[in-house]
Amino acid sequence: MSLLVLALTAGAVVGLALGALGGGGSVLAVPALIYLLGFTPAAATTASLLIITATSLTALYGHASSGHVRWKAGALFAAAGALPAAAAGAAASRLPQPVLTVAFAGVAGLAAVMMLRPARAAVGGGADARRLARAARTGAGLGALTGLLGVGGGFLVVPALVTVLAFEMQVAVGTSLLVISANSLASLATRGATTAGLDWAVIAPFAGAAILGAGDGKRLASKVSGPLLRRAFAAMLLGVAAFMLIDTMT
Repeated sequence: MSLLVLALTAGAVVGLALGALGGGGSVLAVPALIYLLGFTPAAATTASLLIITATSLTALYGHASSGHVRWKAGALFAAAGALPAAAAGAAASRLPQPVLTVAFAGVAGLAAVMMLRPARAAVGGGADARRLARAARTGAGLGALTGLLGVGGGFLVVPALVTVLAFEMQVAVGTSLLVISANSLASLATRGATTAGLDWAVIAPFAGAAILGAGDGKRLASKVSGPLLRRAFAAMLLGVAAFMLIDTMT
Protein backbone atom coordinates (compact mmCIF):
# COMPACT_ATOMS: atom_id res chain seq x y z
CA MET A 1 0.00 0.00 0.00
CA SER A 2 1.44 3.40 -0.97
CA LEU A 3 2.32 6.07 1.57
CA LEU A 4 -0.34 8.34 0.08
CA VAL A 5 -3.12 5.80 0.66
CA LEU A 6 -1.87 5.11 4.19
CA ALA A 7 -1.73 8.84 4.95
CA LEU A 8 -5.26 9.39 3.64
CA THR A 9 -6.67 6.43 5.57
CA ALA A 10 -4.95 7.35 8.84
CA GLY A 11 -5.98 10.97 8.47
CA ALA A 12 -9.62 10.02 7.96
CA VAL A 13 -9.64 7.95 11.17
CA VAL A 14 -7.94 10.72 13.16
CA GLY A 15 -10.41 13.32 11.89
CA LEU A 16 -13.36 11.05 12.59
CA ALA A 17 -12.33 10.66 16.23
CA LEU A 18 -11.61 14.36 16.68
CA GLY A 19 -14.89 15.46 15.12
CA ALA A 20 -17.02 12.91 16.98
CA LEU A 21 -15.42 13.00 20.42
CA GLY A 22 -13.35 16.18 20.61
CA GLY A 23 -10.34 14.05 21.53
CA GLY A 24 -8.58 10.79 20.85
CA GLY A 25 -7.68 11.61 17.28
CA SER A 26 -4.27 13.04 18.06
CA VAL A 27 -3.44 9.99 20.16
CA LEU A 28 -3.92 7.92 17.02
CA ALA A 29 -1.98 10.33 14.79
CA VAL A 30 1.45 9.82 16.36
CA PRO A 31 1.56 5.99 16.20
CA ALA A 32 0.18 6.13 12.65
CA LEU A 33 2.99 8.49 11.64
CA ILE A 34 5.61 6.28 13.31
CA TYR A 35 4.51 2.76 12.38
CA LEU A 36 2.68 3.31 9.10
CA LEU A 37 4.51 6.27 7.60
CA GLY A 38 8.07 5.86 8.91
CA PHE A 39 8.48 9.02 11.01
CA THR A 40 10.77 9.08 14.03
CA PRO A 41 8.97 9.69 17.37
CA ALA A 42 10.30 13.27 17.56
CA ALA A 43 9.26 14.08 13.98
CA ALA A 44 5.89 12.36 14.51
CA THR A 45 5.02 14.54 17.50
CA THR A 46 5.79 17.70 15.51
CA ALA A 47 3.88 16.48 12.45
CA SER A 48 0.97 15.50 14.69
CA LEU A 49 0.80 19.03 16.07
CA LEU A 50 0.62 20.45 12.55
CA ILE A 51 -2.14 18.02 11.56
CA ILE A 52 -4.13 18.46 14.76
CA THR A 53 -3.88 22.26 14.59
CA ALA A 54 -5.27 22.35 11.06
CA THR A 55 -8.00 19.83 11.86
CA SER A 56 -9.00 21.40 15.16
CA LEU A 57 -9.28 24.90 13.71
CA THR A 58 -11.48 23.63 10.89
CA ALA A 59 -13.68 21.59 13.25
CA LEU A 60 -13.84 24.53 15.66
CA TYR A 61 -15.44 26.67 12.96
CA GLY A 62 -18.22 24.14 12.49
CA HIS A 63 -18.91 23.81 16.23
CA ALA A 64 -18.80 27.59 16.71
CA SER A 65 -21.33 28.04 13.91
CA SER A 66 -23.64 25.70 15.83
CA GLY A 67 -23.16 27.65 19.07
CA HIS A 68 -21.27 24.83 20.77
CA VAL A 69 -18.19 26.80 21.89
CA ARG A 70 -17.84 28.64 25.21
CA TRP A 71 -15.10 31.11 24.38
CA LYS A 72 -14.35 32.40 27.90
CA ALA A 73 -13.93 28.95 29.42
CA GLY A 74 -11.86 27.80 26.46
CA ALA A 75 -9.65 30.88 26.76
CA LEU A 76 -9.06 30.07 30.45
CA PHE A 77 -7.90 26.55 29.64
CA ALA A 78 -5.77 27.77 26.76
CA ALA A 79 -4.15 30.60 28.74
CA ALA A 80 -3.24 28.20 31.56
CA GLY A 81 -1.69 25.76 29.10
CA ALA A 82 0.17 28.12 26.76
CA LEU A 83 3.46 28.41 28.68
CA PRO A 84 3.61 24.72 29.68
CA ALA A 85 2.94 23.76 26.05
CA ALA A 86 5.74 25.99 24.79
CA ALA A 87 8.21 24.79 27.44
CA ALA A 88 7.41 21.12 26.91
CA GLY A 89 7.64 21.56 23.15
CA ALA A 90 11.16 22.93 23.50
CA ALA A 91 12.15 20.01 25.75
CA ALA A 92 10.65 17.26 23.58
CA SER A 93 13.49 17.25 21.05
CA ARG A 94 16.02 16.54 23.81
CA LEU A 95 14.35 13.38 25.10
CA PRO A 96 15.54 9.92 23.94
CA GLN A 97 13.27 8.35 21.31
CA PRO A 98 12.38 5.27 23.47
CA VAL A 99 11.32 7.56 26.32
CA LEU A 100 8.96 9.44 24.01
CA THR A 101 7.51 6.16 22.73
CA VAL A 102 6.90 4.72 26.21
CA ALA A 103 5.43 8.00 27.44
CA PHE A 104 3.13 8.13 24.45
CA ALA A 105 1.97 4.55 25.01
CA GLY A 106 1.10 5.52 28.58
CA VAL A 107 -0.92 8.50 27.35
CA ALA A 108 -2.76 6.31 24.84
CA GLY A 109 -3.68 3.92 27.66
CA LEU A 110 -4.82 6.83 29.84
CA ALA A 111 -6.96 8.17 27.00
CA ALA A 112 -8.64 4.77 26.66
CA VAL A 113 -9.36 4.60 30.40
CA MET A 114 -10.79 8.12 30.41
CA MET A 115 -13.09 7.24 27.52
CA LEU A 116 -14.30 4.09 29.25
CA ARG A 117 -15.10 5.78 32.55
CA PRO A 118 -18.76 6.64 33.07
CA ALA A 119 -19.60 10.32 32.96
CA ARG A 120 -19.57 11.94 36.38
CA ALA A 121 -21.96 14.58 37.61
CA ALA A 122 -20.70 18.12 37.69
CA VAL A 123 -19.40 19.50 40.96
CA GLY A 124 -21.92 21.35 43.06
CA GLY A 125 -22.53 25.07 42.91
CA GLY A 126 -21.10 27.60 45.35
CA ALA A 127 -17.50 26.67 44.57
CA ASP A 128 -16.73 28.92 41.61
CA ALA A 129 -13.20 29.78 42.78
CA ARG A 130 -12.31 26.12 43.30
CA ARG A 131 -13.83 25.17 39.97
CA LEU A 132 -11.84 27.84 38.14
CA ALA A 133 -8.63 26.83 39.95
CA ARG A 134 -9.19 23.20 39.00
CA ALA A 135 -9.87 24.20 35.41
CA ALA A 136 -6.62 26.20 35.34
CA ARG A 137 -4.62 23.26 36.75
CA THR A 138 -6.15 20.94 34.19
CA GLY A 139 -5.36 23.42 31.42
CA ALA A 140 -1.71 23.67 32.52
CA GLY A 141 -1.30 19.90 32.58
CA LEU A 142 -2.96 19.60 29.21
CA GLY A 143 -0.63 22.20 27.74
CA ALA A 144 2.44 20.32 28.95
CA LEU A 145 1.09 17.08 27.52
CA THR A 146 0.39 18.72 24.17
CA GLY A 147 3.84 20.26 23.95
CA LEU A 148 5.74 17.13 24.95
CA LEU A 149 3.91 14.42 23.03
CA GLY A 150 2.10 16.23 20.23
CA VAL A 151 -1.38 15.26 21.43
CA GLY A 152 -4.31 17.63 21.64
CA GLY A 153 -5.54 16.17 24.92
CA GLY A 154 -9.26 16.47 24.21
CA PHE A 155 -9.74 13.18 26.07
CA LEU A 156 -8.76 15.12 29.23
CA VAL A 157 -10.33 18.51 28.59
CA VAL A 158 -13.76 17.19 27.53
CA PRO A 159 -14.37 15.31 30.84
CA ALA A 160 -13.00 18.32 32.75
CA LEU A 161 -15.43 20.69 31.05
CA VAL A 162 -18.32 18.31 31.76
CA THR A 163 -17.49 17.61 35.42
CA VAL A 164 -15.91 20.89 36.52
CA LEU A 165 -17.85 23.47 34.53
CA ALA A 166 -21.08 21.49 33.99
CA PHE A 167 -21.00 21.75 30.19
CA GLU A 168 -23.20 19.57 28.03
CA MET A 169 -21.23 17.05 25.97
CA GLN A 170 -21.64 18.86 22.63
CA VAL A 171 -20.50 22.14 24.16
CA ALA A 172 -17.56 20.43 25.87
CA VAL A 173 -16.47 18.90 22.56
CA GLY A 174 -16.71 22.23 20.73
CA THR A 175 -14.87 24.14 23.46
CA SER A 176 -12.15 21.49 23.65
CA LEU A 177 -11.29 22.20 20.01
CA LEU A 178 -10.48 25.80 20.93
CA VAL A 179 -8.14 24.61 23.69
CA ILE A 180 -6.47 22.01 21.44
CA SER A 181 -5.86 24.60 18.72
CA ALA A 182 -4.33 27.14 21.09
CA ASN A 183 -2.07 24.63 22.86
CA SER A 184 -0.89 23.13 19.58
CA LEU A 185 0.01 26.55 18.19
CA ALA A 186 1.91 27.42 21.39
CA SER A 187 3.90 24.21 21.17
CA LEU A 188 4.64 24.65 17.46
CA ALA A 189 6.06 28.10 18.18
CA THR A 190 8.98 26.42 19.97
CA ARG A 191 9.41 23.67 17.39
CA GLY A 192 10.04 25.83 14.32
CA ALA A 193 13.44 24.33 13.63
CA THR A 194 12.12 20.77 13.69
CA THR A 195 9.59 21.35 10.91
CA ALA A 196 12.24 21.84 8.21
CA GLY A 197 12.94 18.16 7.58
CA LEU A 198 9.36 16.90 7.69
CA ASP A 199 7.84 15.06 4.74
CA TRP A 200 5.13 17.47 3.64
CA ALA A 201 4.07 15.13 0.83
CA VAL A 202 2.77 12.85 3.60
CA ILE A 203 1.63 15.45 6.12
CA ALA A 204 -0.49 17.46 3.66
CA PRO A 205 -2.77 14.59 2.53
CA PHE A 206 -2.92 13.29 6.11
CA ALA A 207 -4.15 16.70 7.31
CA GLY A 208 -6.56 17.05 4.39
CA ALA A 209 -8.16 13.68 5.10
CA ALA A 210 -8.34 14.51 8.81
CA ILE A 211 -10.15 17.78 8.10
CA LEU A 212 -12.72 15.99 5.92
CA GLY A 213 -13.02 13.18 8.49
CA ALA A 214 -13.74 15.68 11.27
CA GLY A 215 -16.87 16.79 9.44
CA ASP A 216 -17.99 13.18 9.11
CA GLY A 217 -17.23 12.65 12.82
CA LYS A 218 -19.46 15.56 13.80
CA ARG A 219 -22.32 14.05 11.79
CA LEU A 220 -21.62 10.59 13.21
CA ALA A 221 -21.83 11.94 16.77
CA SER A 222 -25.39 13.12 16.11
CA LYS A 223 -26.48 9.64 14.95
CA VAL A 224 -24.58 7.19 17.18
CA SER A 225 -24.70 7.11 20.97
CA GLY A 226 -21.76 8.75 22.74
CA PRO A 227 -20.97 5.73 24.97
CA LEU A 228 -20.76 3.42 21.95
CA LEU A 229 -18.37 5.77 20.14
CA ARG A 230 -16.18 6.14 23.24
CA ARG A 231 -15.97 2.36 23.77
CA ALA A 232 -14.99 1.77 20.14
CA PHE A 233 -12.21 4.33 20.17
CA ALA A 234 -11.08 3.24 23.64
CA ALA A 235 -10.59 -0.32 22.39
CA MET A 236 -8.55 0.99 19.48
CA LEU A 237 -6.38 3.10 21.79
CA LEU A 238 -5.73 0.19 24.15
CA GLY A 239 -4.52 -1.86 21.21
CA VAL A 240 -2.24 0.98 20.09
CA ALA A 241 -0.79 1.40 23.60
CA ALA A 242 -0.09 -2.33 23.95
CA PHE A 243 1.55 -2.51 20.53
CA MET A 244 3.83 0.46 21.24
CA LEU A 245 4.96 -0.96 24.58
CA ILE A 246 5.66 -4.39 23.11
CA ASP A 247 7.55 -2.84 20.19
CA THR A 248 9.71 -0.78 22.54
CA MET A 249 10.64 -3.79 24.67
CA THR A 250 11.57 -6.05 21.74
